[in-house]
Amino acid sequence: MEFLAISTTASSSSSSFPHFPISSFFKNPNSNLISTTSSVLQWKYLPVKVLRNKFHGPLMCMRIDTSNGPRNGRDSDGGYAWNFLLQHKRRLCKRFTSQYGLFSESYKCIPKFWKYAGSLCKLMNRSEIRQKVSVHFGRLVVGVMLVMSLSVAVSKTPSAALTEENLLFLEAWRTIDRAYVDKTFNGQSWFRYREDALRNEPMNTREETYMAIKKMLATLDDPFTRFLEPEKFKSLQSGTQGALTGVGLSIGYPTKFDGSPAGLVVISAAPGGPANKAGVLSGDIILAIDDTSTETMGIYDAADRLQGPEGSSVKLTIQSGPEIKHLDLVREKVQLNPVKSRLCKVPDAGDNSPRIGYIKLTSFNQNASGAVKEAVDALRSNNVNAFVLDLRDNSGGLFPEGIEIAKIWLDKGVIVYICDSRGVRDIYDTDGSSAMAASEPLAVLVNKGTASASEILAGALKDNKRAVVFGEPTFGKGKIQSVFKLSDGSGLAVTVARYETPAHADIDKVGVIPDHPLPTLFPKDEDSFCSCIQDPASGCYVNRGQLFSR
Repeated sequence: MEFLAISTTASSSSSSFPHFPISSFFKNPNSNLISTTSSVLQWKYLPVKVLRNKFHGPLMCMRIDTSNGPRNGRDSDGGYAWNFLLQHKRRLCKRFTSQYGLFSESYKCIPKFWKYAGSLCKLMNRSEIRQKVSVHFGRLVVGVMLVMSLSVAVSKTPSAALTEENLLFLEAWRTIDRAYVDKTFNGQSWFRYREDALRNEPMNTREETYMAIKKMLATLDDPFTRFLEPEKFKSLQSGTQGALTGVGLSIGYPTKFDGSPAGLVVISAAPGGPANKAGVLSGDIILAIDDTSTETMGIYDAADRLQGPEGSSVKLTIQSGPEIKHLDLVREKVQLNPVKSRLCKVPDAGDNSPRIGYIKLTSFNQNASGAVKEAVDALRSNNVNAFVLDLRDNSGGLFPEGIEIAKIWLDKGVIVYICDSRGVRDIYDTDGSSAMAASEPLAVLVNKGTASASEILAGALKDNKRAVVFGEPTFGKGKIQSVFKLSDGSGLAVTVARYETPAHADIDKVGVIPDHPLPTLFPKDEDSFCSCIQDPASGCYVNRGQLFSR
């Protein structure tokens, strides 16, 4: 059994790290002799910068004054009494841990030692044993100092320097380590992954480093924590500021009804944008993007493919009615207006017929809350007495904009709980000071394309009993991402928290459940909406009583 007999804790955090010998201090518990052979275990050098050695389970050998006279340190024999101060029934050195640089190992080194304490103390009280121990103890200390000096000399040998590509990878690794919501990192050792990746993943070029970062993020099994190349990071930033380089399409999932082709549906084409000028219409189906089928493609993947550098081209296969179109579109910078509104008059006797203000919110960029306020003001000037807020196929955007828009409709109450692995971390609520339309009847329209900030808004209005929610269960993105810029201009979108609705519902992968379904053919554009509440013969008709009734 090998253990260190003089000190149970030693550490070094500098670039020079001491190595400690471990002597054969006690071999046979049934023997009356203590072996103090000072042979030193061979220590394998590792070219790293930091080494910290710890013995857990303290053991100390001290001289105790046993005389009744003055404390002169002598016992009745003119010597010292020795004693072992051991914690009762403790393990000596439960774990021996070496933490060095990028690596971490654990070794089980010593079994229970406390049961030998009595015999050791008796042995240490014998003068001849004390003398032997003193001699061999001195030899042991000299051996320790020798090995430490050799270790310091070896540690000054230059280790392999980290390359620029390694440093970029480590920058991304540290960002996840500090910010990611799941501190189990999907049940893996995050430090071990770093060790293995630096040892095994090729990082000789920037493309190889990007691939290594993407591979690392894939182990988290979180589709919303993703790597953004410099162009995509720049595009994401511009998109939240109200401008986007692409073809000017707002896309979503198609409404399920017989005869619907597989693909993604065009919600709207920005006026004057490349798609609009090519004749793409709302309701058209995108069958392929650059010859890649959209049958199983998500809207976030499709959005990435449609965006790109200004002046670059993208091929679209579009089905418009029975016609199949093959289009080559050149990407341009497109200004995005996140809000469209319409006043709908419901037929009724007299001049006091109901007036419904329809507001379609397509994204949560920096202009969103301001645009919603303008739409509410404009509709109120036309004496509306109810509102419909359409969040279908709104994939989210800036979290603060979602909070500000919720405040427009609520006089008071919790908007959302922000949670991490330890529970509720923060609460966003409102006292009604920002309310503009807190009393009129309100209906909210959602579908499976409603995600992220849209779900926060829909959940807040539903749980506070402020609105009736129509449609289908939403996407179920119950997590919040922050965007981090890396030193080379690339970036990371990182899940930093999850959220719960005011009723403490965790909607991740479940979605906000609506109060009522919508008719299958209910339109998604503001021009067709009015006909569905005006014409009882329409296939999408919903009367006013149904629209605002729970």
